Amino acid sequence: MKFVSEEVIDAIIDELDAISDDQYEERMEAFAKAQPVIIAYLFDEENLHLLTEDERGFLQYLILIAWASIERVNGPGEPVSEDQIGEAEEKNYAVLEASTGKTFRDRVDPFFEGYAQEDLLAFIEEALLEDEGDPEALLTKEGREPLFVAAKSLIDTLI
Repeated sequence: MKFVSEEVIDAIIDELDAISDDQYEERMEAFAKAQPVIIAYLFDEENLHLLTEDERGFLQYLILIAWASIERVNGPGEPVSEDQIGEAEEKNYAVLEASTGKTFRDRVDPFFEGYAQEDLLAFIEEALLEDEGDPEALLTKEGREPLFVAAKSLIDTLI
């Protein structure tokens, strides 16, 4: 798997920011066709019950960016299975539970050690910290860790 750089991720974000709502829906439909299990996971409230509706929507946006970035660099991938997502989630929650960091950034540091797609992971981390400290923020403090684990787990399955 080729490395997905920050430049590719930024280009995908710029493209998504420049398209209409209808074109965005077309991108989501292409994503759903290519990765139906990931889409089902993202829209299944039971999987993401700890997150607010806004947080679930934000996660969908982040994973669309990650998927499009990975496909831009590496071409179309195989569809992901439920078992792959479950295994990735289990491993990632084990890493999080073993983390002794006090802040969100410190708690997710162990995920970066030896991770082949560091720019994708940094993109997720930065996106989740963007409004930190803003009382009107889209993301809750409680939602950051489950969001990070879900996003990393889905990226793990895509790569």
